[in-house]
Amino acid sequence: MRYGSPVATDPERIFDDLRSVAARVREGLEAEISESVEDRPADDAPAGQISRFAHEERARVLEAGVSGLEKLAGDRADEIDEDEYFGVEAIVLLEGRPAILVQGQDFASQPGDWSVLDAGRAAIRESIARVGRVEVAGHPNLDWVGTAFLVGPETVMTNRHVAVEFSRTDGAGWAFQQGMSARVDPGEELVVEPSAAPAAGPLPYEITEVIGIHPDVDLALLRVAPPDGAALPTPLAVAADAPASVPGRPVYVIGYPAWDGRRNEPESMRRIFMDVYNVKRLQPGTATEFAPGGLVMKHDCSTLGGNSGSPVFDLADHRVLALHFGGRYRLGNVSVPLWELVDDPLLARTEINWV
Repeated sequence: MRYGSPVATDPERIFDDLRSVAARVREGLEAEISESVEDRPADDAPAGQISRFAHEERARVLEAGVSGLEKLAGDRADEIDEDEYFGVEAIVLLEGRPAILVQGQDFASQPGDWSVLDAGRAAIRESIARVGRVEVAGHPNLDWVGTAFLVGPETVMTNRHVAVEFSRTDGAGWAFQQGMSARVDPGEELVVEPSAAPAAGPLPYEITEVIGIHPDVDLALLRVAPPDGAALPTPLAVAADAPASVPGRPVYVIGYPAWDGRRNEPESMRRIFMDVYNVKRLQPGTATEFAPGGLVMKHDCSTLGGNSGSPVFDLADHRVLALHFGGRYRLGNVSVPLWELVDDPLLARTEINWV
């Protein structure tokens, strides 16, 4: 049986015990029924964006998925129908490779295998605080273009294809495009109660210089200035050496997934992200492939286009292993393994926090 996941994964590899996952999802659905969305005010759903229909559809899909998982666990894969196939994939994406909302620079505890995130909560919160959305002013079409993260005292890293949206080469180096400016905002979380006064969060910081754009890999370095009256956080620890093993290593991405219908299948996106985009998320998964000496590390976290420039963290020690730069439906995601660039001339121009 083949699964059409945008992270190219399957339930037997993701879950240790299919029956326990099915039981947990069924229990969650029963709890939702007892506290039905129909009995809540319409604006009680996150930001008013998740409709009653979406909740009902989600329940229907997950119920079919539970049935499909139970058949898989009983070696009856040949009996799984189309709705159950669809539902199993939804459970894989929602439970196995979730895209967890960040709120108040924190995240909700997760069921199942990803309950392990609780043990690293303090370190993950430190990671969250050092990742921001790249916002632009003066762009003809966009108000934000991707994700960036602190790697040095006044330096953020992002993708080349993010930086070129607001910068240009001037022969000797890189400069801002005429009439454009940019900043990094480490907030931009989902607002649960739009009518309430916004909670105080981290302040955005201005991008003051395009330090450089890498000629060979999808990477750019940008200089940033501290916000008025505040200091920048200490930079993230960037891996100076490869982890002991890469395939199967638990990792997580932090970024701002955006609607990306060009490269991802819309229904799969809706199942993972519940039609809530452009806000900060924590996206756990595994590293899946790396060839020593190469400049690509693959992973299977549930990312979208706005994740361009996101850091890929090692869940074991919370170092940044890689710079996410793309992904495609049914094929998985790709990132630049940063330990391979320790001696790179561009990165040597800044005080990267190699650890």
